[in-house]
Amino acid sequence: MEEKIKLRDKLADIALQWQASFGVAPSITSSISEYDAAMLIGMSEKEYSDYMRDKTAVAKGTDFVYKNVRYQVKANRPSGKKGSFVTMVPKATNYEWDRLIWILYDKNYVMQEAWEWHVEDYRETFENEKRLSPNDYRQGHCLYNCELKIR
Repeated sequence: MEEKIKLRDKLADIALQWQASFGVAPSITSSISEYDAAMLIGMSEKEYSDYMRDKTAVAKGTDFVYKNVRYQVKANRPSGKKGSFVTMVPKATNYEWDRLIWILYDKNYVMQEAWEWHVEDYRETFENEKRLSPNDYRQGHCLYNCELKIR
């Protein structure tokens, strides 16, 4: 278990080094957020590794399945450059999942907060919305850093 945690941190460190050298971090937020979401809901690293081994980077609707629940993961990370704070969050474009987890990171890929939505509640709340903000997702069920619920 320790080895994979180190691997996740190494990936984040390399992305930050790349950003320092070339201006823009490689696109690793989705990979890290899917891993972090799985850990948040209690999936073991071995279960996650075993599940992901035969998957591709592109999967419509569901990022992973745990205990027969299909999870969709969305995440944001500001670059840390002036004016790069998160004001808009990604919206799900389909409803081929049971639960959505949104994670907000800081500029160093450290999780700041995480929120969960059931598909029915998400659809009812956001289906007709064009643009979502962090405060929209904060209306869901808090999985991490719950004191941010009241803003």
